[in-house]
Amino acid sequence: MIDLENLVPIALAFFVVTVSPGPANIAVATVAMSAGRRRGLLFGAGLSCGLAFWGIVAATGMGAALQRSVAVLVVLKVLGGLYLLWLAFQSARSALTRAAVTSEPSADTDGRWFARGLVLNLSNPKAVVAWMAALGMGLGADDSSTDVIAATLLCMALGFVNYAGYAMAFSMAGFMAGYRRMRRSIDAVAASLFAIAGIGLLRSAFSR
Repeated sequence: MIDLENLVPIALAFFVVTVSPGPANIAVATVAMSAGRRRGLLFGAGLSCGLAFWGIVAATGMGAALQRSVAVLVVLKVLGGLYLLWLAFQSARSALTRAAVTSEPSADTDGRWFARGLVLNLSNPKAVVAWMAALGMGLGADDSSTDVIAATLLCMALGFVNYAGYAMAFSMAGFMAGYRRMRRSIDAVAASLFAIAGIGLLRSAFSR
């Protein structure tokens, strides 16, 4: 039987980590404000699937093995850092132009928004550390596989709710109107945050 007392601290720990401002939440908020609710939700769904992937890695014990694999971690961190810097470049380019940058065609781009979100979280190996920390809050060596599965599924659901919540909230008319008025400033801030996160990930890749 699933021990609910174990699930509560796991859910709380994971919720705090997930809702905290970070590259993924900043990205989905920006997409929702600039491109609307549908694309924000698609981007958030991609983020959720990427986060869920790292949850499976952590829950199956592969997270600990990944932490010991220096070469794999370096590659993942470099790829993740470069992707964040690419997002920073895109946001900076938008901030420096008077008209909004629209590099995508107007139709048939739904898959691209999902893929962008997926790649963003797949390229962040630090997510597995967050998963391992959250699961470790309530699970021990004596817990059954059922408990591990339940905790992982609960955290996956929280991830989906978080990103969907960001997309729904920031695609509201008021936020979108505010983004149109302050697009260049918002994009400049987003570019700075993406650049800081990207440089930090690259530095951590070579800090060992």
